[in-house]
Amino acid sequence: MSLYKKQVEDRDKAFSIHPEDSNRKNSIIKTFMMSFLIFSSVFAIFFLIFIKSIASTLPSTEEILSHEPSLATVIYDRNDNVLTKLFQENRSWVKIESVSPNMIKAILAAEDDKFYSHSGVRPLAILRAGIVDVFHLGAKQGGSTITQQLSRNLFLTKEKTIVRKAKEAILSLRLEKIYTKNQILEMYLNTIYMGHGAYGVKAAAKLYYNKLPSDLSITESAVLAGLVAAPEKYSPYRNKESCNSRREYVLRRMLDLDWISNSDYNSSVNEVLNYSKRNPSKNALLINEGSYFVSHILFKYLLPNYGTEAVYRGGLHVYTTIDAELQKKAEDLISSMNHEGALVALDPNTGEILALVGGRDFDKSKFNRATQAYRQPGSAFKPIVYASAIENGYRAVDHLMDTNLLFPNGWEPHNYSEKFSGEVTVMEAIAKSINTTAVRIAQITGVNNIIDFSRRIGITTEYLPNDLSIALGTASVTPLEMSVAFSSFANNGFKVEPYGIKEIKSKDGKSLEQNGPKLTEAISVTTSIATRSLLQQVTSWGTGTRANIEGYETFGKTGTTNEWTDAWFIGGVPGLVVVVYVGNDNHKPLGGKQTGAVAALPIWKDFVLFATKKLKLPTSFPLPSDANVESVSVCKKTGFIATGSCPATTILLPSGHAPASSCPLHGGDISVARSDSNAPQLLLAPIDKDSPSTVSTPTTPTTLVEANVSTPMKNHNIKNDSNIPSPKNEDNSYKGKKNEQDLMEKKYQDLLKKYNIS
Repeated sequence: MSLYKKQVEDRDKAFSIHPEDSNRKNSIIKTFMMSFLIFSSVFAIFFLIFIKSIASTLPSTEEILSHEPSLATVIYDRNDNVLTKLFQENRSWVKIESVSPNMIKAILAAEDDKFYSHSGVRPLAILRAGIVDVFHLGAKQGGSTITQQLSRNLFLTKEKTIVRKAKEAILSLRLEKIYTKNQILEMYLNTIYMGHGAYGVKAAAKLYYNKLPSDLSITESAVLAGLVAAPEKYSPYRNKESCNSRREYVLRRMLDLDWISNSDYNSSVNEVLNYSKRNPSKNALLINEGSYFVSHILFKYLLPNYGTEAVYRGGLHVYTTIDAELQKKAEDLISSMNHEGALVALDPNTGEILALVGGRDFDKSKFNRATQAYRQPGSAFKPIVYASAIENGYRAVDHLMDTNLLFPNGWEPHNYSEKFSGEVTVMEAIAKSINTTAVRIAQITGVNNIIDFSRRIGITTEYLPNDLSIALGTASVTPLEMSVAFSSFANNGFKVEPYGIKEIKSKDGKSLEQNGPKLTEAISVTTSIATRSLLQQVTSWGTGTRANIEGYETFGKTGTTNEWTDAWFIGGVPGLVVVVYVGNDNHKPLGGKQTGAVAALPIWKDFVLFATKKLKLPTSFPLPSDANVESVSVCKKTGFIATGSCPATTILLPSGHAPASSCPLHGGDISVARSDSNAPQLLLAPIDKDSPSTVSTPTTPTTLVEANVSTPMKNHNIKNDSNIPSPKNEDNSYKGKKNEQDLMEKKYQDLLKKYNIS
């Protein structure tokens, strides 16, 4: 056999020794290829179904375009100073053009330096993150672009799952198709959380540096950019070492990208920054400044009219009537007191609330004593009683009996001093806050007239007694409504509607509403001015002399209730009315027999002194052309024109109603006084006429009786109605409840639930 033939046979033999092995190998390859194709097809189908399923749950293009970020509502004072912000996320929008280039470079270096070159996702980064996640059996790795982070911030949760990352990728591709790169970056800068309640670069710049985003330096920008990864971990307030390390990392990235120079890096990495003092525990519920005032307008107006969504997410701009400096002064004064209290400052010419404080500490007690505490004003209510008498024709120079009173039902009102002065002028009666004279003038004037007068000038309380105790301030009123009532004495007879919001604008600056003064003519200008002049006697030589503001015409009235449970001072100067209330929530006595002159007046004066300097108020009240009053110098004791020997005072009386004769007690001619048709006269109450046995003999000689000039004055409309009811033995006034504070706290929490505020 030839060699060639043998080789051929050997080759054929080799190929035919194990034919089944060769076939098996071919079969395995074919099976693997077929399985791979089937698996790939199935995977592709399931992947497409998975992607489609996820995509169907995501916002559409229209929904993305209509999405509104959560913006903080800003509350401003009357001078455009920020009082506080209301928010679920503390965010104020800023245009990218108003952000420092340093900040933009820092955020890109820290988070996504390829932002302007990718299409929203970076596949290699996602693949790397996916591999890490698989090996760790869960989502551990990031790899998100700025667009993906924005997608998560706007529409997704922060849970670390593969499904969420898929959603991020899909939304990112959609965002890149809808918006430009600059628009995406602007949205990102305004939505990122940067720690301590600050959302967005504007809020962060304000919080950490008290700066605008446009003014951020390289170093400051590096710190803020470093916060994004872990705001609490890298907070300069919590961990300066970690913060500095993260800042160095961001600066190094900026240097490596050639976005800053070596000198910039060296100076920035070693720079010592000064951070703003942080007010801790800020959230949507806690209010920075003007807590009682802000909560008042929030629950009384903003939430009922605009709703939670607009107020806490809509970025409204609310311009109030409050003066931030006056508000701060009022808060400091009230918080320094030993008892609870309230202060209301009103512009009597407009009704604008300039300051409103309802307690010592809003965090501890939500009970707003300025608007919610119904308390007896005591003698602070007497000006309303006397003003009603003036409206009915009685004058400050007329006389009343200051003697003991005993009514048939046993009611026996007493004076604070437990002494009686006999016959006194009306101006002395109010200046010295005499109780018996107030009851008598109320009986003469008529309780119904007093109630009607009260309603016209702004007393709205339902706790207004329909008996003679009204003269002693047994009504239960709030400090806010008393400020309205006294404003009618300061503004020539108008009832003002107190308001705290001047204008509300949308986040885009569109005016949604504007508010201004609402005045209603309530009493005559003559009655208003004559009453104010009467109250000036209180601060000139009466119980409120310490309230007198040097250089300013000042009027006011003290108020103290039985057992010294409540103390008031209410009054004002041109352009300002202020109410100060002091009392305990459990209605216990203040202790030490603290009257309104002791407990409330010093707070009032301290505030008004500050306000007159701050507001640069006029020093005197202007007299309008229709005032129909004349200024006269009269004797405090007799009401006649003062002589050189009289204890004199100057007072405004209705024109044509002033006495013409000089005081007969201090040198004037008695016969002239007797013939004076406008001579002061003794006003006798029904109790004096009908029950003479209950009227004690005066402790001092009665000047007017001696002068025999007690005949009625012409044009007076005296109504001696003996049917006016005296108080019942039981106290029917509003006493409140000893757990008012707890009840108000519960009501406050109920309101939070109602408006879904957490």
